[in-house]
Amino acid sequence: MSEPSPWRQWQPWQGQSSGGNASSMLASHADRERAVDVLRAGFSEGRLLGAELEKRVARAYQARTVGELALLVADLPQGPVPFAGALPQPVPPVQAVPHTFLPAPRPPVNGKAVGSMVCGVLTVVTGGVTGIPAVILGHAARAEMRRSGEGGEGFAMTGLVLGWLSVAGWALIVTILFAAALASGG
Repeated sequence: MSEPSPWRQWQPWQGQSSGGNASSMLASHADRERAVDVLRAGFSEGRLLGAELEKRVARAYQARTVGELALLVADLPQGPVPFAGALPQPVPPVQAVPHTFLPAPRPPVNGKAVGSMVCGVLTVVTGGVTGIPAVILGHAARAEMRRSGEGGEGFAMTGLVLGWLSVAGWALIVTILFAAALASGG
């Protein structure tokens, strides 16, 4: 016969509400996910071993009440998590994430790069008329992006490729027409 689990024991922080034990409230999916997040944070900080994490996560997903979830995270710095509506105290404010852990902000996209791509795409509709502006804007955008660190390299390259294809197409058409004019003798 196995001895009772220490996680099932009542803890003083659980408190009592006037209508009975607040920890006996049924847990929602969001409550379970919050508990699993706290467990994973504890694991990433080295507070839990992998086997212990797996056991606690499995128990969190099987938990029926908020009290069971709170017991799973009670020995971790973020626990017990104030689950939605389970504890009478107000939820403490969430601490801001330090800037070192935030993703690096994306640089702004260069406007000339966007213009180059738009002109390049419009070469299909305009019969190649916007090909030369696409090439000029693309080269100008790439030079500005190297100086300023702005983004939009893909937009500029798209405009350049489509612009140069348009220019090459027009050059081919003019060459064929010139050769035809010479061949006809006129």
